[in-house]
Amino acid sequence: MPQVNPQEAHRLSIPAVVAHGGAGAGPERLANVERAVAIAAGILDSGGSAIEAAVEACVVLEDDPVFNAGTGSVFRTDGSVHLDASIQTSEGKMGFVIAMEDTPNPIRVAADLLDEDINGLTGEGARLWADSKGFEKSKVQGRPPFEGATDTVGVVARDSSGIIVCATSTGGTSNRPPGRVGDVPLPGCGFWVQDGIGVGATGIGEAITRGMISLRVADRILDGKDLEESMIWALDECLEDGAEVGIIALAAEGTGHGASNSTNMPWASWIARK
Repeated sequence: MPQVNPQEAHRLSIPAVVAHGGAGAGPERLANVERAVAIAAGILDSGGSAIEAAVEACVVLEDDPVFNAGTGSVFRTDGSVHLDASIQTSEGKMGFVIAMEDTPNPIRVAADLLDEDINGLTGEGARLWADSKGFEKSKVQGRPPFEGATDTVGVVARDSSGIIVCATSTGGTSNRPPGRVGDVPLPGCGFWVQDGIGVGATGIGEAITRGMISLRVADRILDGKDLEESMIWALDECLEDGAEVGIIALAAEGTGHGASNSTNMPWASWIARK
């Protein structure tokens, strides 16, 4: 794939978005993901930014109790609910939060860090920051761990100016201890945006982290390989056996796509008419 001149991308970009509901959510959750995509599409179609579109679509997924993020997050082994979220833009901005409590929409807190001197916050410090900025504080009830609660919802959006944004959020994989950090807040693992490519991953966080999945998919696309082929390559070649993982990706041109090594990841995409 040839490199896209940023100034040229700003003139030619067609808004688009792709989103997923988690590697283990199941195809029956497709309509729920499509609702989030519709929110992002409405924002982009009216001239809104990729940041706004990605964040608001992610909030829809966080607020939907069928997903393991925000409201639907699973308990840790001690019964607590700890939330992670991250966001990155093609302009080189990044924000992430780790192990937040009492925060139904951690993606909003992560997005608030995009223009700050710090990139990330964790635990009590993240909640104190959120309090100082007036973000909602309310107990996340959570739910018992269950088979298939494999991490993460995610959105990648491209606006008419050519900016690409990836936003991700999770309650963590089932049956993990408090303090465990998965792939979502780790750059190059659960998310990566670089040179007109945005990638988000979902599934068993330890496998995604060891494989640096999002970075490796982006690198392969930037080396000239096809977007869909690059995701399938990563699923086949960069993961340990038995790890259920899904990926979404969006480039500077064209439609976003998703790929998974099972049939359990619901994903949907939209692109504006020319």
